[in-house]
Amino acid sequence: MPDIKVTPLGAGQDVGRSCVLVTIGSKNVMFDCGMHMGYNDERRFPDLSYITRDGPLNEFLDCVIITHFHLDHCGALPYMSEMIGFNGPIYMTHPTKAICPILLEDFRKISVDKKGETNFFTSQMIKDCMKKVVAVNLHEVIKVDDQLEIKCYYAGHVLGAAMFYVRVGQQSVVYTGDYNMTPDRHLGSAWIDKCRPDLLITESTYATTIRDSKRCRERDFLMKVHECIEKDGKVLIPVFALGRAQELCILLETYWERMNLSKVPIYFAIGLTEKATNYYKLFITWTNQKIKKTFVQKNMFDFKYIKPFDRSYSDNPGPMVVFATPGMLHAGLSLHLFKKWAPNEKNMVIMPGFCVAGTVGHKILNGAKKVEFENKQSVEVKMSVQYMSFSAHADAKGIMTLIQQCEPRNVLLVHGEAAKMEFLHKKIKQEFEVECYMPANGETVSIGTKVSIPVDVEIDLLKRSLKASSENSDPKRPKLLHGTLMMSNTGTGPQFKLIDTNKAMQELGIKPHVINFTTKVKLNTKYSPQKLTEFLFQKLKNKLLDQHDIKMANECTIIASTANIRVVSISSSSDIKEVYISWSDHEEALGSYLINFITGLQRSLDA
Repeated sequence: MPDIKVTPLGAGQDVGRSCVLVTIGSKNVMFDCGMHMGYNDERRFPDLSYITRDGPLNEFLDCVIITHFHLDHCGALPYMSEMIGFNGPIYMTHPTKAICPILLEDFRKISVDKKGETNFFTSQMIKDCMKKVVAVNLHEVIKVDDQLEIKCYYAGHVLGAAMFYVRVGQQSVVYTGDYNMTPDRHLGSAWIDKCRPDLLITESTYATTIRDSKRCRERDFLMKVHECIEKDGKVLIPVFALGRAQELCILLETYWERMNLSKVPIYFAIGLTEKATNYYKLFITWTNQKIKKTFVQKNMFDFKYIKPFDRSYSDNPGPMVVFATPGMLHAGLSLHLFKKWAPNEKNMVIMPGFCVAGTVGHKILNGAKKVEFENKQSVEVKMSVQYMSFSAHADAKGIMTLIQQCEPRNVLLVHGEAAKMEFLHKKIKQEFEVECYMPANGETVSIGTKVSIPVDVEIDLLKRSLKASSENSDPKRPKLLHGTLMMSNTGTGPQFKLIDTNKAMQELGIKPHVINFTTKVKLNTKYSPQKLTEFLFQKLKNKLLDQHDIKMANECTIIASTANIRVVSISSSSDIKEVYISWSDHEEALGSYLINFITGLQRSLDA
């Protein structure tokens, strides 16, 4: 069976531009096709020339899977399918299919209409790309073709995010995308069953972090916001349109109600709240249990204190809180407000999630007091810069929990920084004793897989073997089956069956021959032959009862399945006793075990 091959075209020892190429069996699957928020040149999109330098990707890819709607996972999709060319199926969940084109269009508008970029996908290309999408339900098994099947699991993180299980023949891979193992105010936690894949490809954004109590973080966030508005300052919270934005809106809405802060306005980017609310209504089954229960009486996303924001409000006097997109301060309204408010020390920016290297968010979190922009413009950063992780990514503990849940044979880390990955890489190998990989972009890893051969067992043989085991044996312990393995060739390939030996010989016309072996073990003990036999019986019963039927044939003979153990005294004046062990040729393993076990009992007799 060929190895599983994995090549990250993006997110290899890096965060952003997620795109992982996997060859499993004879199939090629692309997981995610995202853009990098830290670049504005050709490095923004994955390098698809790795797959082919000329022409479309149809003959090189069997399918594309998108895990969720964040642009670092789907931002290059129209570029790949329309500009490079791919007509095969693109799989994603229903919420992702609904939200993805809206975010892609916003991304196109910022890049083309505002920045004037050329050589970029058009609105029509986004529509044509989405026509190729096949929407999937949670836990639904989709057969891509007669060999390749996929199934998705709930990932938390954002509305519609999913982890994907892919199987070709006996080989299987789980790709997590981004996931969160901790439930929050509007989404549940990620879950996967014990599918034991050959390979788990997991994100490792927070590979070295174990986050503190969520309640403490929420309290600190509310205190910082309150302190700033009390000093007449403005609070900027850069967010992405769906996800953390709803989480923090619910939190502030509850706090404003409790503290009676109705005079201080909270704003959200125009249009996005309305769209977000509609999607949460439409896909209510993807939210957590509390929202599902209360949704009929009260829509948690109909906010009383949070109003739409207009750009003219940015110069308004007095305190305010503004949720602005995008979340890494690399463009759009959030960057516009940052430039306006950064020089005033009364103001505050709270970064609630991870920021990719190269973005303004990343620069100010690393202590930059002056930020320079492409048009030679620069901004002094005097406002307070706070980082409070409300990120919906799994932390180190969450990643380890997922590995424990699905029990993979190998683990591969993507979507993380190299130094942090190295720490987690060692921890996984040490704790789970499985091989762990962390390839860089463009680097291919080959992972060997074990072949499992299914064998049918004859019902009569199975029943007889189970009946032969003692009634006292533990039903969870493995049982030994003795039979003959028969192979027959069918139209679909070789088939194996374990059947009774006598039946096998009868079918093949072979006359049965039985060879018995006997060996002698000498034990030095003052025990009489009868007492020694009783001693051996108890020891064997404790050791072999779950796998063999152990009984006394007479006062000096024990039967263990088909093996025979007989104790003889050499003479009345000698302490030496001879133990004769006899077994047939098909009980070779049992005979060998009995010799070693009984020989080793001399130490117990000496004690």
